[in-house]
Amino acid sequence: MTSFVAIEVQSIDTTGNYREERLSYLAGKEFDEMSTVNLNWENVNKRIMPQLIYKGHVLRREPLCHKGLYFICPKPAYEKLATRLGGDLDEIHPHPGSVTIIWYDVGPAVPEGEIRTLLYQGQVTVTTDTIALAFTAPKNLPPHRVYEKAIRNEL
Repeated sequence: MTSFVAIEVQSIDTTGNYREERLSYLAGKEFDEMSTVNLNWENVNKRIMPQLIYKGHVLRREPLCHKGLYFICPKPAYEKLATRLGGDLDEIHPHPGSVTIIWYDVGPAVPEGEIRTLLYQGQVTVTTDTIALAFTAPKNLPPHRVYEKAIRNEL
């Protein structure tokens, strides 16, 4: 083996569960209640960024991993990640300490039973350190004294 590349593929997590919907479906009934399921966008900040940082640092030490980590995700997950990174990214070429983020979106609706296509939306390569710094020292914080204002508004 001369080299390898690491690939992380991520969709989006959900909160809640589909238990009631599933039971209705299995019973052949309509589900007419309010679903508890929602998209968990905060997962991007809480779990995905630490994973990218950890794996990026591990792969940096692998002599056969010449191009770093490739992270493939849906466009909304990338947008959350880019917001957290502050949008001011120094793009670099892939190397052992890099993370290349590739994002896609779903194609147009298709007839029932057919599979929608995935559409390439873009990519950016940054250092693992760029992600680590954005995670530990974010630039896009809420306004100064936001907690104090919220507390005073409630009092």
